[in-house]
Amino acid sequence: MTGESPAAWGPLSRRLFAAFVLAALSAVVVLAAAALWGTGQGLASAEEEARRQAATRVADAVAAAHAAAGGWDGVDLGPASTLAAGAGARLVVHTSEGGVVSGHGRGMPMNAGAGWTEAPVTVSGEVVGTVRLAFGAPASAAREIAWGWIALAAVVALAVAAGTSWFVGRRIVVPLTRLTGAARRISAGDLSARAAVDAPGELGELAGAFDHMAAEVARSDQVLRDLTADVAHELRTPLATVQAGLEELRDGLVPPDPERLTSLHDQAQRLGRIVQDLTELADAESAALSLRRQEVDLAAVARTAATAHAAHLRAAGLRVRLELAEGVVVRADPDRLHQAVGNLLANCVRYLRPGDTVTVTVRREVDAAVVEVRDTGPGIPEDELPHLFERRWRGSAGQAVAGSGIGLAVVRELVTAHGGTVDATSGAGGTVLTLSLPW
Repeated sequence: MTGESPAAWGPLSRRLFAAFVLAALSAVVVLAAAALWGTGQGLASAEEEARRQAATRVADAVAAAHAAAGGWDGVDLGPASTLAAGAGARLVVHTSEGGVVSGHGRGMPMNAGAGWTEAPVTVSGEVVGTVRLAFGAPASAAREIAWGWIALAAVVALAVAAGTSWFVGRRIVVPLTRLTGAARRISAGDLSARAAVDAPGELGELAGAFDHMAAEVARSDQVLRDLTADVAHELRTPLATVQAGLEELRDGLVPPDPERLTSLHDQAQRLGRIVQDLTELADAESAALSLRRQEVDLAAVARTAATAHAAHLRAAGLRVRLELAEGVVVRADPDRLHQAVGNLLANCVRYLRPGDTVTVTVRREVDAAVVEVRDTGPGIPEDELPHLFERRWRGSAGQAVAGSGIGLAVVRELVTAHGGTVDATSGAGGTVLTLSLPW
């Protein structure tokens, strides 16, 4: 037995066992009563028919003896008595005048259970007497056999009930016990606990829903932890800089000249940008819960995003080309897609060189709608591409660029929430960022 056996024979299992046993016994009792009644009726009918036939044969033998003797005087009832004895009865013959002609049968003795069966003795079309056969009590062999089979059926039914209750107990109670244990572990703080139950029907659906819920709880907790870590990591340096600068001004160590105040103002703006980026990342990671899906033309989304970032792109000295196929429609949240494409363009502003070209493409493929942002920039080292969409990762080129390293992580979360994928390739000719969305 496994460690689950106690649970399999817990209170619910015992109730199931009792229910199955009660059902089996009830079925046996009902079937036994029906079988005994039916058997009794059949046996009684068959026995009555056999007695009538025996009485008829004996009456024919008595009639033959009467005809041979020419009357009741000197009649030989030996053959008739032999027939009666063979049928298990004793023969008594009554004449039509009311007399009694004793038989010499070796039938069963009369007792309280005896029964009489009569048949007329007819000679030359005239009834000359009556044959009466006294039968003993009915044989009980058939009923004994029936009771034996009923007892065997009861034993088999109980065995089947026990086996069925054990099987059902394991298939129902063990999964429920695992679910209970997983729920208790989660409530105790172990968010990695899962029921991992493989059960049929509704139990399997319940276990799957429970594990999915546990995974969502763990994901939400991880998002909260990551956000807390992000806030602590990203705000530590600018806060320390602002604090040190203000302390210097307070203590009179440096004069409050415009240069110093401008530096503190820049640090405050950086704090604001970091908080905004962290908010966007938190929103993106929960986007699946807040998507407002509708029919969206990707060309319109890309065009709007490019227009919104046109000033920044021009200020960075970048040229923008739009290659937008019309009629590429997906069911998505237009605001979230606008945010994703806008983050890609903002990334171009930070990392590309003046004179580089950014090409935004929208096209239809066999199994996806594609938004592609291609640039002619310096490219990304091959060993850094796998980390491009990780949170707070900025790569070697990002060390000298202002930013939190969260923008592309936001893009990945937004596209994933729509059921799509995001990919990046890079080489000497520049970098290509591709968003693929399902139809």
